[in-house]
Amino acid sequence: MIPDIREKYNTGFNQSGYDKFIDDIQKSTGGLLDFKICETPLFIDKSFNEKLISACDEIIGQLTLPEFTQHSANSVPVGLHVPYESDHPLFLQIDFGIVRQDGDFIPQLIELQGFPSLYAYQSFLDKMVRKHLWIPEGFDTFYNNLDHKKYSELLSSVILNDHDPNEVILLEIDPWNQKTKIDFFLTAQMTGISVIDLLDVKKERDKLFYEKNGKKIRIKRVYNRVIFDELSRKEISPNFNFTDDLDIEWAGHPNWFFKVSKHTLPYLKSIYSPESFFLDKINLKEIQVSDFVLKPLYSFAGSGVNIDPDIDTLLSIKDKQNYILQKKVSYEPVIETPDGFSKAEIRMMFIWKDKPTLVNNLLRTSKGKMMGVDFNKGKTWIGSNIVYHP
Repeated sequence: MIPDIREKYNTGFNQSGYDKFIDDIQKSTGGLLDFKICETPLFIDKSFNEKLISACDEIIGQLTLPEFTQHSANSVPVGLHVPYESDHPLFLQIDFGIVRQDGDFIPQLIELQGFPSLYAYQSFLDKMVRKHLWIPEGFDTFYNNLDHKKYSELLSSVILNDHDPNEVILLEIDPWNQKTKIDFFLTAQMTGISVIDLLDVKKERDKLFYEKNGKKIRIKRVYNRVIFDELSRKEISPNFNFTDDLDIEWAGHPNWFFKVSKHTLPYLKSIYSPESFFLDKINLKEIQVSDFVLKPLYSFAGSGVNIDPDIDTLLSIKDKQNYILQKKVSYEPVIETPDGFSKAEIRMMFIWKDKPTLVNNLLRTSKGKMMGVDFNKGKTWIGSNIVYHP
């Protein structure tokens, strides 16, 4: 998006340097990288960066209105409401596609979630990118005057909340077989907490415990990375229920996974947010179905998304209340690469302690119909990376 910087980056790129970059990441994390890193970051100018921030401000402004509280009241599925909900999500992600409108680039909302992302990994990635790849002077990935030290301190403080790291865990289903395991490793390295499999947690009355070095340790705070959709799909039966009345704190209360989610999209009104409707609330005869994407409300990482639904498919869905239709976003190919242009999606990452604070970002690129490996097989210069802004 900044032609002279893009030209300089592409001209100076060499495959052996990129290979060393990937090799260094693998060696530094015990070989835990399990997804494709794009050969290039994205460089955006001041104007587009300001549009991204403005879009975030507009959307968050709507999340803080009393109307949102009313809309989201019924967003948590029956039987999954976790007690002692916090006033707001601790972690917030807002995903934008880059489109062209009236000859100019603008961000368009794709999804949002009140759930953690790759916070530790993105900071680590910035260090590795700067070590091995060329980044123009005066460009940064952090926001709000953060640097690596301040960012690490902020992230650690909200995860730990003054607890002993031994009493705080990162909780996940079969964590070391998840695609995001590199982030778990780096989070543990940054904070000193342990990464614990959901099935290894034991319950005694209203308290939770895990074992470390043969010693039973009480869990006082949970950095939750468990996705309920996966819990349900795999029919896992842990030793406790999230809905139990437990004497623990949540570093990211589970209810916000549902409350700030695709369920939110139909209520957002913004030039940055495409029209969205609950499938059970829209008259399909009044819309051009081919202009919309079908999304299940509570899936994760693109699971179940139908980018080309037809009327028969929509009519055949029995639980229509669990789906939305979102107006298609026409991603603009914005990153010039040696074998064509890539489309880009930017995740703006927030930590909401006292107020929502923009801290970092994440980049996903694609040359296929959607983001993700399945749509980019055999392609180069695609995958995830980071966005640099002046």
